[in-house]
Amino acid sequence: MALLQDLNQKLGLTIVLITHEMQIVKDIANRVAVMQNGRLIEEGSVLDIFSNPNNELTQDFITTATGINEAMIKINQQKIVQNLPENSILAHLKYSGVVTDTAIINDIYKQYQISANILHANIEILDHVPVGEMVVILSGETKQLAAVQESLREAGVELHVLKEGSN
Repeated sequence: MALLQDLNQKLGLTIVLITHEMQIVKDIANRVAVMQNGRLIEEGSVLDIFSNPNNELTQDFITTATGINEAMIKINQQKIVQNLPENSILAHLKYSGVVTDTAIINDIYKQYQISANILHANIEILDHVPVGEMVVILSGETKQLAAVQESLREAGVELHVLKEGSN
């Protein structure tokens, strides 16, 4: 694989690689085509496909490749998640590029006094761009929680609330 990647970069060769190994795709590809039953169902840059998969099959591949499904099974077994405290949310954050250079968790605490319990975090480099995701419990005043969610979205962080604490 290293030789193929080297030939691609040094000689500008286009290399077509057919694989089910998503780690190989993440490590060396810059474009991806997803096929099902002999038909092209999705294609694009590695960054686009891994960040925003449109097709259900692609979404399944990506969640498996990133390990988020496995992490969520473990996260959902934790008592703090099962009994999510009042004024708390369980959130899945996804971000890429320059957003990964910021101290997201530190900033939301300093600016909004919202604490974050990080339950899962991962950063990968896809086509030379850092891509990260976190599953966190954000806790604090209701107004501040809403402000943090808006602020994160404005900063380019994709935020999905997975669960809200009981009021």
